Amino acid sequence: MDRRAAIKAIGGTALAAGLGAPALAADDEGLVNLAAAARPITAEERLGRIERLQLQLRKSGIGAILVEAGSSLDYFTAIQWWRSERVTAALIPADGEPMVVTPFFEAPSIKEMLAIPAEVRTWDEHENPMALVAGWLRERRLAARPVAIEETTREFIRDGLQRQLPHAALISGASQVRAVRMRKTAAEIALMQIANTITLNALRYAAKRTQKGMTPADITALVVDATRRQGGDADGGLVLLGEAAAYPHGSRQRQEVREGEVVLLDCGCRVHGYSSDISRTFVYGEPSAEVRRVWNHVRKGQQIAHETARIGVACGTVDDAVRRYYESVGFGPGYKLPGLSHRTGHGIGMDGHEPVNLVHLEQTRLDVGMCFSNEPGLYLPGKFGVRLEDCFTMTESGPRLFTELAPSIDKVFG
Repeated sequence: MDRRAAIKAIGGTALAAGLGAPALAADDEGLVNLAAAARPITAEERLGRIERLQLQLRKSGIGAILVEAGSSLDYFTAIQWWRSERVTAALIPADGEPMVVTPFFEAPSIKEMLAIPAEVRTWDEHENPMALVAGWLRERRLAARPVAIEETTREFIRDGLQRQLPHAALISGASQVRAVRMRKTAAEIALMQIANTITLNALRYAAKRTQKGMTPADITALVVDATRRQGGDADGGLVLLGEAAAYPHGSRQRQEVREGEVVLLDCGCRVHGYSSDISRTFVYGEPSAEVRRVWNHVRKGQQIAHETARIGVACGTVDDAVRRYYESVGFGPGYKLPGLSHRTGHGIGMDGHEPVNLVHLEQTRLDVGMCFSNEPGLYLPGKFGVRLEDCFTMTESGPRLFTELAPSIDKVFG
């Protein structure tokens, strides 16, 4: 039985993808459970990912790659597991079926989630899981070839394997995994579209209900409530008020909504494991001339980034184009303040932040299926900050936005 045929013997929720979605109805405040229509990633798609990864391994002369618990393990196997001192990981060879190693008492849970054909080997509490991994590599005659380590794998795991295989070449698997994960498929992009739509709806909902005297916690609660009612897995997000918006990740000083001051919302959610990330900045009341001017510069910075992003363009070029414009209107130079003190954008997918970034000197070329945030904020310490953020995916004809750019400071939600 080949691996694709073997999927039919696995069962589980992964095989439910593709079935008809339930009819969607709005609640009493007009919110719809959009996630109910989302189709989860299928086992078939995960097999395709493994095949693409194996091709990368063969091209690089690598025998196998070790992937510990985290988003990459979920990406390839559907195993959603947390990281602890007890190792759960997958070994994916350049050819053949993967092997999963996990504690004996966790095996039933792991097998329940596993969506691809793979051997599961277990270790007891007194045993060394890296000895199990090394033994499998020897059995498969892979120990003499380079073994890649997925880039987020913790050092004690890599070191433990090296001690078991002192003569083995353990190398970074970043380029091999990135080559697969950075280019999203239609199924992934569809989930990201739903997640982004949910988040924009939630921000609009919260903004309409923002009142003088509210705290960031009050507004966050509105965003989370609206997100969950649409079926999204809410992460809480970031709400910055007044001067706190001048510091990209906020301040611990007490904040509350005041007349004529900036309200910055930076939030996201997840749908079947795929992330959104959207920012909107508006003013409670009437914006000052200075806030309006800075807001307009940020909006133009977003547009410049959007127009610069084309297939084959280096990611760093997008960031450079925005900074040139900002410098032309008196901000910076470079990362200096007042100005843009962070990158123009980051990769996004299963993780809210993924490789690579739209940042100065990044030479990776934009390609079809890559997904990024577009968020070239401007920050004036002691005063306020403005951040507008929307995500996009690269197509042959250029970037396609998941959500439309905010039209104006007076109508940030259109």
